[in-house]
Amino acid sequence: MQKKWPVLDYNSWKDTLATVHRWTQIVGKIRLRKMPWLNHSWHVTLFVSPTGLSTGSVPYDGGLFQIDFDFVRHRLRICTSEGRQESLELRPMAVADFYHAVFEKLKQLSVDVEIFTMPSELEDAVPFESDYNHRSYDAAKMEDCWRALVQIHIVFTRFRARFTGKVSPVHFFWGAFDLAVTRFSGRDAPLHTGSAPNMPDRVMQEAYSKEVSSCGFWPGNDSFPQAAFYSYAYPAPEGFADQPVKPQGAYFHKDLGEFLLPYDVVQQSSDPEKTLLEFLQTTYEAAANAAKWDRSALECDLSAYEHAYGCFRAG
Repeated sequence: MQKKWPVLDYNSWKDTLATVHRWTQIVGKIRLRKMPWLNHSWHVTLFVSPTGLSTGSVPYDGGLFQIDFDFVRHRLRICTSEGRQESLELRPMAVADFYHAVFEKLKQLSVDVEIFTMPSELEDAVPFESDYNHRSYDAAKMEDCWRALVQIHIVFTRFRARFTGKVSPVHFFWGAFDLAVTRFSGRDAPLHTGSAPNMPDRVMQEAYSKEVSSCGFWPGNDSFPQAAFYSYAYPAPEGFADQPVKPQGAYFHKDLGEFLLPYDVVQQSSDPEKTLLEFLQTTYEAAANAAKWDRSALECDLSAYEHAYGCFRAG
């Protein structure tokens, strides 16, 4: 269990997190520039893979390319549908050096792309090509984070399957370095008035143009130095914060306006998957009940189909 759900102590790897966060933004912005726009910025995300994080297939003039962070062998790999491949060792390296190395590899593969080099959603940001301050990489700690993401991805995927309405993929947003999945009521939302550093307001407005219940995992930052699961509603309905949620240890954070569950509660549980699913389900119910979603039309139970298909495969 310790290997599947490793300890994530923010202070012990925050320098690595800060560096890799910016590395993922470089790769994510490459995907952003080459992909057609999808609703709610779904085209920009990365995905948890069997060895790390991946862009998935991205179109370019020669066909498709893909960029993968491998946190097992600690390499960045870029491959194309023409059968060409380049790779880069993941080691202590300044963000600027990583940026230049990645774009040199892309040039060698004839992938032509330019990105906006200011980090998104980060205070006091420094352009990637000028950032020589963030240069840490603890391979063991990064692998621990990825192994946690694998287990979380499994639970999020199971939770996602319980909904027949519009629902996002389980995907990794490099802006805030969080893994998320979002359910939609089908109703429009009021104009979003929030903002984030180096993020156009219109992007945030489109992302929150529909009523949602969203949940995710976030490894923390200096202001909140603790890995945690979160769940919020937009717009937050009246009485949302007062709804009962589980498990013990979950609470509503007034300043953030969302329910939180420390990662440690899940990691130390005798049944981490059950504990996390309990948080996801009860916080979704808090949003859906308070906002009077049409739950009978939006939710589904596919257990009968799973049983029938399991018998078909076995028979």
